Amino acid sequence: MFPFDTAGERDQRSFLARARHAYRLRWKRRRLLARALRRRRELSRRVLRPIPAQGVLVFATLRNEMSRLPHWLAHYRTLGVAHFLIVDNGSDDGSTGYLAEQPDVSLWTTGASYKAARFGVDWLTCLQFRYGVGRWCLTVDADELLVYPGSDERPLSALTAHLDRTGRASFGALMLDLYPRGPVNAVDFASGQDPLEVLHWFDGDNYRAKRHPVFGNLWIQGGVRDRMFFGSQPERSPTLNKTPLVKWRRRYAYVTSTHQILPPNLNEVFDTGEGDRVSGVLLHTKFLPNITEKSAEELVRKQHFENSDLYQPYYQALIEGPDLWAPTSIRYAGSEQLERLGLMTRGDWA
Repeated sequence: MFPFDTAGERDQRSFLARARHAYRLRWKRRRLLARALRRRRELSRRVLRPIPAQGVLVFATLRNEMSRLPHWLAHYRTLGVAHFLIVDNGSDDGSTGYLAEQPDVSLWTTGASYKAARFGVDWLTCLQFRYGVGRWCLTVDADELLVYPGSDERPLSALTAHLDRTGRASFGALMLDLYPRGPVNAVDFASGQDPLEVLHWFDGDNYRAKRHPVFGNLWIQGGVRDRMFFGSQPERSPTLNKTPLVKWRRRYAYVTSTHQILPPNLNEVFDTGEGDRVSGVLLHTKFLPNITEKSAEELVRKQHFENSDLYQPYYQALIEGPDLWAPTSIRYAGSEQLERLGLMTRGDWA
């Protein structure tokens, strides 16, 4: 699937060392759950609608995403999502009112720190603990559109049925940055429009992967942000592997966004040679024209990275409206194309 560094792949630690590591991860998971549940008082329920007994639930934290919301909701409704459980973190662009009017959305609001809540993960953990247990839960951002093999014809319920049959409780996806040709702030984009109508391009072959030394997930980096902004510090480029779809239990906890999850066996979601894993892609629509405005705001708010000062050059570059296109860029042509390129896999899902 990706160039995979197998150096050190075999665990050389003693049985005792492995047992100690597992013990530390169990306590880390318990601490994450405890801190998330303490933050439940930061959430104010705006509207709680009846949640269907069957079907995939979407969980999301967002702020000022009115331009994306109509298409984002439509995309997941088309995939057959049963209900949306959303935390609005202080929107002032109409997102809150719009979401409150949607018949399949339950909405909570908060003005608390997104960064202090582990970038919204603590808030969503509270909701998953209360409403997601025993259900397939899809955790995505408002700028992420999930596709998977056959997603144009097969709903999410077909995918989760396959995962259930094969005894898998999680599903992985590569976050794939889409971008326009020309300055990112010069694109003609109307609020509510399909972002894929203006974000046509992506990097197709500059990805690398290795096994994460702590959590065991396949740690994937690369893509356009690595190429454009982190060439001198590739180790700091964004993490692109995600485990967004999980059949939830009360003892589960995301560690960093949806990049890692505990217990660690849930991170085994990508094909590393066996050919049996189905995986997808999260089309990342970050690079719409409002990226310049959002980047300027983030330089002040400093809410999106652990060490925001390290990312000042990145945000400053985005404010200037760079052209991300290169002669090696590939024009997006659908999920079958991503499968041919090896960016997602069908595995044993016929």
